[in-house]
Amino acid sequence: MSFAITDLEQLQTEHPEWQMELVEGKIIVMGPSDYESEEIGARLITFLNNWVMSRRLGRITGSSAGFIIPSIEDGDLEKRNLRAPDVSFVKAERLKKTKRDFVELVPDLMVEIKSKSDRIKPLEEKIQLFLQLGSVVGILIDPDKLTVTVYRLNQAPVILQNGDTLILPDLLSGWELAISELWPPEFE
Repeated sequence: MSFAITDLEQLQTEHPEWQMELVEGKIIVMGPSDYESEEIGARLITFLNNWVMSRRLGRITGSSAGFIIPSIEDGDLEKRNLRAPDVSFVKAERLKKTKRDFVELVPDLMVEIKSKSDRIKPLEEKIQLFLQLGSVVGILIDPDKLTVTVYRLNQAPVILQNGDTLILPDLLSGWELAISELWPPEFE
């Protein structure tokens, strides 16, 4: 049985506590993130929002924001998927007014944060899909290895670690973030 976005919306009405994605006609129920991964996402959203909001550059969302994107499997561009990156940025000119629904576009920046139970390959595949569909930058944050891998279409990935600085000149000129700032602090 193949599901559509309307089926997913119905399930969400019945089970609002579930976070789901629609991938090639299959509904995938997402488990909650581990605490550290979610904190890293919240930190990144904070750092991005401080820059983006004050300059009115666009919109930053977290892991519950759904994006309706076309399917590229089997060349079936009529089928639509609903995916939710952990962190997303959409330029202001592409989404001038927020919507009380899923948005039918691909974010300019999408970020996946490896949870304790995630495998790297599916996260990389998700990032590559978004890049193929039009995302400018995809980022994979791996708290286990303390690395941030930056992906761009048809370019070799760039791996950053503590001591390095994340910059996104093709999206957020002038913004920078020390990789070490992403990791949650330890309190004495």
